[in-house]
Amino acid sequence: MTSDLDSASLTPNEGPREYGSRWIKVGVVAVASALAGGLAAAWWYRKTLASLQEAEKAGDTPHFRILDE
Repeated sequence: MTSDLDSASLTPNEGPREYGSRWIKVGVVAVASALAGGLAAAWWYRKTLASLQEAEKAGDTPHFRILDE
């Protein structure tokens, strides 16, 4: 029979090898997340620059939507 201090579901401490592999997994997820975020930011930046360039080209007509009175 188990005492109050010893539980039947108590698992032994993980060794340093298992502990290290967890940190490697966390590192891989962090790197993948940073890469995905960087790619999303670059895509948004390019899209914004393209729309600004199109607006600049459309701005060549000085009387765009201005009514003469």
